[in-house]
Amino acid sequence: MFKKILIANRGEIALRVIRTCKEMGIKTVAVYSTADEESLHVRFADEAVCIGPAPSAESYLKMSNIIAAAEITNADAIHPGYGFLSENAKFSRLCEEHHIKFIGATGEMIDQMGDKANAKATMKAAGVPCVPGSEGVIENFEECEKLALETGYPVMLKASAGGGGKGMRAVWKPEDLKEAWDSARQESKAAFGNDDMYMEKLIEEPRHIEIQIIGDSFGKACHLSERDCSVQRRHQKLTEETPSPFMTDTLREEMGNAAVKAAEYIKYEGAGTVEFLVDKHRNFYFMEMNTRIQVEHPITEEVVNYDLIREQILVAAGVPISGKNYYPQLHSIECRINAEDPYNGFRPAPGKITTLHTPGGHGVRMDTHVYAGYMIPPNYDSMIAKLIVTAQTREEAINKMKRALDEFVIEGVKTTIPFHRQLMDHPDYVAGNYTTKFMEEFTME
Repeated sequence: MFKKILIANRGEIALRVIRTCKEMGIKTVAVYSTADEESLHVRFADEAVCIGPAPSAESYLKMSNIIAAAEITNADAIHPGYGFLSENAKFSRLCEEHHIKFIGATGEMIDQMGDKANAKATMKAAGVPCVPGSEGVIENFEECEKLALETGYPVMLKASAGGGGKGMRAVWKPEDLKEAWDSARQESKAAFGNDDMYMEKLIEEPRHIEIQIIGDSFGKACHLSERDCSVQRRHQKLTEETPSPFMTDTLREEMGNAAVKAAEYIKYEGAGTVEFLVDKHRNFYFMEMNTRIQVEHPITEEVVNYDLIREQILVAAGVPISGKNYYPQLHSIECRINAEDPYNGFRPAPGKITTLHTPGGHGVRMDTHVYAGYMIPPNYDSMIAKLIVTAQTREEAINKMKRALDEFVIEGVKTTIPFHRQLMDHPDYVAGNYTTKFMEEFTME
C-alpha cells in the first residue's frame, strides 16, 4: 500500500481524497496555488506545497511543479481528482517515468478514450451500441455535407478533442451546416488547440445517463449502476440522481453489461464512467468515457455504501476487485452549489463568504472546502459545494433536499441554492419527466 499520496487538485475533491487517505492510514500532500492558501484542503493535509501563482496554467496544470512537489515530499502516488490533469495522458506517463503511481488510467487508456472519434471506434469494436455518424475525424466540409445527408438531419457536430460542451453544434437543416462547421471548428481550435470534428445523429429528447465502473489491473471490471445527469445548462451538469426515474430493471442490466464490456475490452484500470445518451424509446448509445472520478460520484457511494476513492487507491495498489456488480438500495440526489447568480444567467459570482450555515440531519451529506470568511477566487470553476441527500424513495429524497436547501445559508456571494429550491418544486422534475433540454425552458421565478 502507498505510504504517501499527493493530491494534484484543489477544493472539495482534494479534501474528499485527503479524508479517505487518513482513514486508510496514508499520509497526504496538498498542493495549492497562491489563490488557495486558505483552502481547507491545505489545512487538513499532512504536508502542503505551493506550486505557483493563481492561473491554472502556472500551478495546477504545470506538470513539472507537481512532479517536483511529489519528489521533494517523497510521495509514492498522485491522485489527480477530476478536471485539471486527471485525463492528461502525458501527465500519466510522466508519473510513470518518475516511478510515481498515477491513481487513474494509463496514458494509453486516456489516449484511447480521450479522443472521442477514437473512443467511438473502440466501442464499436467492443460491441457497445454507438450513435450513427462518422467513423472518425471528418476530413473536410464536402465530406461533412455528404455524411450529414447519409446520417439524416438533425445531426450534431462535435469537436474530437472536446469537453464541457465546447465545439458542439446541433444542425437541423442543410443550409445551416456550413456556418455550424466553421464556428464549431473555430471554437474547438481556440479551446483545445485542435479543430478536428466528427458527426453524430442528433438524438431527440435524450436522457444523459452514465454508468459508474471500476476496473482492476487483472482485466476485471464491475459496474455500480447508473446516474441520471440530464439536468444540464450548456452541457454542464447542475444536479444528478440515482437511480434514474427513467430506468427499468432490464435497461439497467443492459447498460451495466455494456459498460463492463467497454471497460474490460480496453483492460481499464481505476474508477471510470461510461456515458450514454438514451432516447425516448429507451435505446441507448455510447457517448464518451471519462477516465477519472466524477463530480457526482457521492450519490453512487450513498446508494450502494461504497467508498469509490478508497477503491481507486486499492486498485492502483494492485488489489483485485470482487467483480460483483452493485445495484441501488436507496435514492440519492446531488445539487451542485455554484457561486453563480441564477437570476442573471448564472453569471459567476466570486467573492467573500460572510456567513455560512450548512444543513444537517439524517441522510444529508455536504462535500465542500469553504467556510465563513473564505474568499472564493475568480480563477477556477465556480462550484463551491455539493449537497447530497439520500432516502428510501425518490419522493422522500426530493422532500429531504427541499428541507436541506431551506436550511442552507450562504451570504456574501450569490449561489445556485435558489435555483435548486425552485427545481425541486418543478412539476416535470418531480414527475421525473426531464431530458437534456429541460433547462432550455426553465425560468427562475
